[in-house]
Amino acid sequence: MLTANRSNVGRVRHVNEDQSWVGQLDNGVTLAIVADGMGGHQAGDVASEMAVNAFRSVLEQHAAKPSLTEEEGKMLIRQAISEANESIYAKAASNEQYHNMGTTIVAAMLHDHNAIIGHVGDSRAYRVTKESIQLLTTDHSLVNELLRSGQLTDEEAANHPRRNVLTRAIGTDPQVEIDVQSLSWSPEDVLLLCSDGLTNMVSEQEMQAVVAGEELELGGKADHLIGLALEAGGDDNVTVVLLQGASSAKREEGSV
Repeated sequence: MLTANRSNVGRVRHVNEDQSWVGQLDNGVTLAIVADGMGGHQAGDVASEMAVNAFRSVLEQHAAKPSLTEEEGKMLIRQAISEANESIYAKAASNEQYHNMGTTIVAAMLHDHNAIIGHVGDSRAYRVTKESIQLLTTDHSLVNELLRSGQLTDEEAANHPRRNVLTRAIGTDPQVEIDVQSLSWSPEDVLLLCSDGLTNMVSEQEMQAVVAGEELELGGKADHLIGLALEAGGDDNVTVVLLQGASSAKREEGSV
């Protein structure tokens, strides 16, 4: 599996509250997660780091079995995100410094011709091909609820002053509803996981053009996406993870 994992603090923020991780288990399962933390006094970076660590711990411990079924994979993604929620909520409840901290999560497990995606919040997963870009996740945000109910147009949603208000996040409540889906996967497909620091700054058409282009290696494509977000203003931390089957592209330094 070819991978690229990039993050940048942006042009406005002083702390990068995004965290990401990509790894591959001995059984060929590839795992990836992006978490976009929130909370005052640098609590957001604590929440996102805790989320990544909890996710990684559960999956490295339980997903490395020789044969992992689709249902087992979905259960483990759900378990990993649930444990992240519990640990962050407990820390926030016991320490005033971390009161109300939380994070988004978008995570993926890829194996053979199957991808399992789990998410909470407004960090996103996309499937990118040479012809199209497909949003795989649904933002758990106030603006998206208003958009889906017809109360806002696409243009109004893009510029809404409360577009960063989440309706669901990790660590803010004792339990959280987690969206988990499974889909068939082609080696030619590219999976893009990202924080909203990318999607608020760069259009889906621009993202598709970069990722589907043949001029750059996967790492260069991730760097280019980060660069586009910075050129557009870099109002937020921006994180990009790209995953692609090694058989469909030249092997590079970022492969695992």
